[in-house]
Amino acid sequence: MSNYIPHIILGVAILLLGVGIYTLLATRNLIKVIVALQIMVKGAMLVLVLAGKMTAQPGLGQTLALTVIVADTIVAVIGLTLAVQIRRRFGSLDVKDLTRLKR
Repeated sequence: MSNYIPHIILGVAILLLGVGIYTLLATRNLIKVIVALQIMVKGAMLVLVLAGKMTAQPGLGQTLALTVIVADTIVAVIGLTLAVQIRRRFGSLDVKDLTRLKR
């Protein structure tokens, strides 16, 4: 039964990446875009940890995943801060409504 666990983890990671990509393509709300990026990063972290386990270096995979968590948190905080400021200034989080930023 334990031989199937890496396949299950890889399947979940691919599912998370797929859900994130679909959400990125389907939504125009900035908050949802940030959440979609977070979902995709979680799938990538699963792959990093799985790769570390499969190469008999679980510490390396976990260290890389922790580094990705830190960088991803910083990106999410900055993105959410920008979204809040855009909402306050322009009154919308819709990407199509933000074409006024070009002018």
